[in-house]
Amino acid sequence: MSQPRPPNGPEGSDGPDVPRPRPSYGGRPGREGTEPITARSAVGLRMILASVALPVFAVGTVLLALWAADSGPHDSPSSLVVSVLAGICGALALFAALDLAVLLRRRSRGSGAEGRGTGR
Repeated sequence: MSQPRPPNGPEGSDGPDVPRPRPSYGGRPGREGTEPITARSAVGLRMILASVALPVFAVGTVLLALWAADSGPHDSPSSLVVSVLAGICGALALFAALDLAVLLRRRSRGSGAEGRGTGR
C-alpha cells in the first residue's frame, strides 16, 4: 500500500506543488526562481548594440583625442575636459569590444546562445 505524498509547499499547506530547480547538466546552472521555461535571452540585442557601439565609441575616442591635442590653453572646453571625454569613450569602446568578443566566443562554442532573443 502506498503512502500519501507530502506537500511541497510550506508545512501543513495543501497547496499546489512548487516547482523545484532541476539538476545542472553540461555546465549550465539549473533553473531557479519563477522564470518561464520559454524565457528568451537578449543575446541578439546585445550583439547588435555591441556591434554599433564599438565603432561609434572608437571614432568618438579618436576625434576627441585629436580635438584635445589641437586645443589651446585658453580654449573652451579645455583640453583636460576633452581628454576625459576621450577616455570615457575609449573605456566604452573597450567594454563594447569585450562584450562582442564574449558573445562571439559563446556562439562559436555553441553554448546555446544563438537564435535566442531574435524572435525567429
